[in-house]
Amino acid sequence: MKENLVIIPTYNEIENIEAIIRKVFSLPEAFHVLIVDDGSPDGTGMKVKELQSEFAEKLHIQERSGKLGLGTAYIHGFKWALAEGYQIIYEMDADFSHNPDDLVRLFHSVKNDGYDVAIGSRYIKGVNVVNWPMGRVLMSYFAGVYVRFITRMPFMDPTGGFICYKREVLETIPLDKIRFVGYAFQIEMKFNAYLYKFNIIEIPIIFTDRTKGVSKMSSAIFQEAVLGVAMMKVWSWFKKFER
Repeated sequence: MKENLVIIPTYNEIENIEAIIRKVFSLPEAFHVLIVDDGSPDGTGMKVKELQSEFAEKLHIQERSGKLGLGTAYIHGFKWALAEGYQIIYEMDADFSHNPDDLVRLFHSVKNDGYDVAIGSRYIKGVNVVNWPMGRVLMSYFAGVYVRFITRMPFMDPTGGFICYKREVLETIPLDKIRFVGYAFQIEMKFNAYLYKFNIIEIPIIFTDRTKGVSKMSSAIFQEAVLGVAMMKVWSWFKKFER
């Protein structure tokens, strides 16, 4: 049985990709990795293919033609993971802002503690963010306050992108109807899991901003999230969430 798959979307992550892959494969639990690369011109995809000769059957890559968005990369990865029979699927950034060591904690929350979704949370125990300017910390924190107010989800970090899903969750959420492609995608996935009444836990993590490569955050992505939350709430009034 294929158990753990870590999905890592990439665009121009040549400075981080080999190190993050090697770190995941060094963990005490067994994880496979799927890189979803959006045609990185810096050779990220080529480097992954080189590493496949060393990590046969554990390292996979799906290449797409162009920068198509974070959400569509994860949806592509989710569908691939389900088709390949993986039981526990993870979202993680390529730039070490998410500590790969925490994958083990997310795994045990789902495998041993009975949760369906485990969220790596920056804000469940204070503010655990390193190397962000204060303005971005405040923007992120109050975005969470806004999301909780509109959606009534109880999670302290509804915008976070370090997450573990049981297979059943991704089979239940209608992935083809997920509307958002930027960071609003992360909120929309959690909102769906919450409305379908899956058992969700937040696990405290320390988020460390990237030291190599370039951030993909933009004002357009943030605006999509702000406007998208209200739209999600309205859409939820017209849907049935039964499983």
